[in-house]
Amino acid sequence: MTNKAKLIDHTLLAPDATAEAVKKLCEEAKTAGFWSVCVSPNRVSLANRELSGSDIKVCTVIGFPSGAHCTEVKKFETAHAVADGAQEVDMVIDLGAVKDGNWDAVQLDIAGVVQAAGTGVLVKVILETCLLTDEEIVNACECAQRAGADFVKTSTGFSQSGASAHAVELMRKTVGSNMGVKASGGIRTAAVMDEMIAAGANRIGASAGMKLLGGNE
Repeated sequence: MTNKAKLIDHTLLAPDATAEAVKKLCEEAKTAGFWSVCVSPNRVSLANRELSGSDIKVCTVIGFPSGAHCTEVKKFETAHAVADGAQEVDMVIDLGAVKDGNWDAVQLDIAGVVQAAGTGVLVKVILETCLLTDEEIVNACECAQRAGADFVKTSTGFSQSGASAHAVELMRKTVGSNMGVKASGGIRTAAVMDEMIAAGANRIGASAGMKLLGGNE
């Protein structure tokens, strides 16, 4: 295990991911010492069972990948995931409200998930930075801060492009040291991971976690 392993959310969000693939993900996480596994909501219970007795966290996604879900649906999905054993949730921001400039709605959507998650559950807010202007990124980060989220995150990995060092730098500059910054989407080499860490990321989301540490996929 390396220190960098503890920065990685080892991720499997393919909609056709099998139970065996999730089990393999969990075994890899235990071997490498990753911080967490990030799986779809319907696989949280399985991951929780597979990781029982370890210190690997179970993370899932909320309102994924579009973010265009009613807040009440996101809240239900969050509460259900936590009941199944999720210790961290990565929610997708209301991108339509962002483009409307309706920042009150954006903040209330995030706050709803934070409330539903409850005490002790980490909430990360996925901004989908490839679709946003710099001004929108800053405003979205500020909404996440005011709503009580713990992290801001670059990308779902299911949009036009993934993390960029520029977006990570801007997010870190905006939130300062009060929040975490997670880079995700397209991080497939150790060099790119190092670039994101240098830009200010303190968490990495990647499906290529083993490769990032020099292992086999």
